[in-house]
Amino acid sequence: KQWYQRRVRGMPKVKKVKKTPAVPAYSAAKSAKKTSNPLIEKRAKNFSIGGDIQPKRDLRRFVRWPKYVRLQRQRKTLYQRLKVPPSVNQFTQTLDKQTATNLFKLLKKYKPETAAEKKDRLKSMADSGKTEAGKKPTVVKYGLNHVTALVEKKKAQLVVIAHDVDPIELVVWMPALCRKMNIPYCIVKGKARLGQVVHKKTAAVLAITSVKAEDKNALNNLVSSVTTN
Repeated sequence: KQWYQRRVRGMPKVKKVKKTPAVPAYSAAKSAKKTSNPLIEKRAKNFSIGGDIQPKRDLRRFVRWPKYVRLQRQRKTLYQRLKVPPSVNQFTQTLDKQTATNLFKLLKKYKPETAAEKKDRLKSMADSGKTEAGKKPTVVKYGLNHVTALVEKKKAQLVVIAHDVDPIELVVWMPALCRKMNIPYCIVKGKARLGQVVHKKTAAVLAITSVKAEDKNALNNLVSSVTTN
């Protein structure tokens, strides 16, 4: 025993290493303390029918529409409820699609020149030093006063009237004048469509006074279809 003790005393001492626990990963959820306001009551959303999320409703009835929209709707309602006189009602009977297409094809051939085209023509005439002497170009005539004068002189071969002129009193007498002078006329949809032919925003009436030889057959067909209808 003494011998063993002597031997142990002579041996170097071994240091004991203490194991430290691993550092835990940082978590924001744990570090942030939950604080709640006692004055605010927590209410869960109710997703049932008629609950928190309401269905989309049609609110157009409650919209304050612009004045022109209200006038359009009031006029339509009045036309449905009142007895419309024949002179006004005739503007609802417009040309059928096929005849109108043929008519606008013919009108497109006789468009009047634009301001830019006229400027170029006058400039070229000034450069060449020649004055234009000859036949006037065959074009569509437009303008209420101008067309009225052509109808009264019996120079118009076909009169085209827009159905949506506002106020209607501007053209309500035009069909009666055409019938009196035995000039064929037709009512087409869209004053804006007539305006495109003559490079304007809108046009109430157009008149064809003459056409080229190759288009006479097309004009005669249009006149016959207009008069029969």
